[in-house]
Order: sequence, then structure tokens, then C-alpha cells
Amino acid sequence: MAKKEKSVRQSISLPHRIAKHVHAIANVRKTSANRVLVDLIEAGLESKESEKERFFALANRLSEATEPAERERLKKELARMTFGD
Repeated sequence: MAKKEKSVRQSISLPHRIAKHVHAIANVRKTSANRVLVDLIEAGLESKESEKERFFALANRLSEATEPAERERLKKELARMTFGD
């Protein structure tokens, strides 16, 4: 049987517009604002990890690429990921 992970109580202040959005999502989902915040944070952490993995995969492809056009395309894609458009 899996152990239940212990929760840690945190206190945060949200900007009013974000709090309204969180409560609206909670109402639609018929759940608590706390559950929505946890779900959003988990999704953000997973997204950040996926982005990091994608970055390293591109960096590996760049280091292995031999064609100048492909190297330039990969450099531009890595720059976009790092610095934005």
C-alpha cells in the first residue's frame, strides 16, 4: 500500500486578479481553491521539467549535428527557448 505524502502548510498572498481566477476555476471544478493551486503548481513544475529536458535534447542534437543549416536552426531554437522570441 502506498504511503500518503505529508502535506506542508504554506501561506501565500495572491494578487486579486489571480485569486479571482483560482476561485472561478475551483467553482467550475467543484473543488477547493487550495486543490486548484496545488494542481496548477504541479502542472507548472512538470512543464518546467519538460522544458529543461527538451532544452538538453536540443543541445545534444546541436552537438551531434554536422550540417551547417541544421546547426543554425538548432542554435536559433535554443536561443528562442532561452531568451524568448
